[in-house]
Amino acid sequence: MTSSSRAPKGAKRRRPTAADVAHRAGVSRATVSYVLNNTPHQVIPETTRERVRAAAADLGYTPSAAARALIKGRSDVALLVLPDWPIGPTMGSLFERLSYALGEHGLTFVTHPRAAGRPLSDVWKAITPAIVVTFEDLGQDEIDKLERAGIDYSVALFGDPRGDGRVMDIPQQQTGRLQAEHLAAAGHRTLGYAWPGDPRVSTLAEQRLNGVRRTCADLGLAEPNVAPVPLTLDGVAQALHTWRTASPTVTAVCAYNDDIALAICAGAQRQGLAVPHDLAVIGVDDLPAASVASPTLTTVRFDTNALADYITDSIVRRLEGRPAAKQPTVVGQSVICREST
Repeated sequence: MTSSSRAPKGAKRRRPTAADVAHRAGVSRATVSYVLNNTPHQVIPETTRERVRAAAADLGYTPSAAARALIKGRSDVALLVLPDWPIGPTMGSLFERLSYALGEHGLTFVTHPRAAGRPLSDVWKAITPAIVVTFEDLGQDEIDKLERAGIDYSVALFGDPRGDGRVMDIPQQQTGRLQAEHLAAAGHRTLGYAWPGDPRVSTLAEQRLNGVRRTCADLGLAEPNVAPVPLTLDGVAQALHTWRTASPTVTAVCAYNDDIALAICAGAQRQGLAVPHDLAVIGVDDLPAASVASPTLTTVRFDTNALADYITDSIVRRLEGRPAAKQPTVVGQSVICREST
C-alpha cells in the first residue's frame, strides 16, 4: 500500500464495505453476500468463494448484524435480561456455559441488567434480538411490544405457566427438598431455615423454603423454624439465639446459600457451639470456600452445564418452532456431603 492510499494520521479509518470486498475479489456485491452469509442453493465455484473470503479477511470486513438478520429472517442474538440479583460464581458459570452452548447453534449471547435503569424496550430495539430470555415474567405490556416486533420471548426459572412453551420451569423447590432430606436422613427432626437478608433474592428464597416445608410435612417433621440472617455479627447471633432457645431446639439449619451457611458456622463457633454436633448446617451453591472452610460445608451443587444446556435447548426449540422440551423435575442438583452435617 502506498502512502497516498493510507488514511491521514489520526483520522478515523473508514469501515470496509461489501462493495470494497467485491472490488478486491473481482465479483459482484451479491456474490459477496452469498459467500459470507453461506446462502444455500447458490452455485459458486470454490475458487471464487476462497477469493471472496480472502478479500474480506484482508480488509477486515464482516457482514453487519442487520444485514444477516434481513437475509435469515431473524437476528442471531439471544438477549438475557439479568434480574436484580447478586451475581455469584454459580451464575457466572451458568452464563459462561450458556454463551458457549448458544454459540454452537450460531447464536450470540448478550446480557443486560434489568436494574440498569434503561427501559428494556430501548435495549431490544437497539439490538433486535431473535429472542429475549428473562428469569422472571415481564409485564404484559412489554410482552405485547415484543410480539408486535416479531421478537420471541421465554422465561427461565420463574414464570406463570401458560402452556405455550415459553416458561422453562427450573424447580428451585427441589433445592430445599434435597437440603431437608439430607438433614432428616442424618437423624434431625427439628430444622431451621436461614432466610437471606437481601430482599432482592426473596423469590428464590421462597421457592427453596417451600421445598423444605413440603419435605418436612412429607416426613412428619415440624414446620421449619425460619429466621432472617443478615450477614452481620448481630444478625447471625440473633438467628442462632432464635434456634437455640426454640422448643424443641433446632438441631440443623438449611441455609439459603453458602454465604449464609458459612456465616452461621462461624457464628456458632464464636458462641462455643460445635458444628455439626450442636448444630448441623447445609448451604447451596458449592462456593470454592465451602470445601476449605472449617468445618468444610455440606451444600447443594448445581450442574450449571446441564442447566445451561436445558435453557439452550429450550431457546433453540422456540426459534425453530419445535415443541418445547419436557420440563425436568431436577436439573443437575446434588448434595455434596462434608463435615458440617
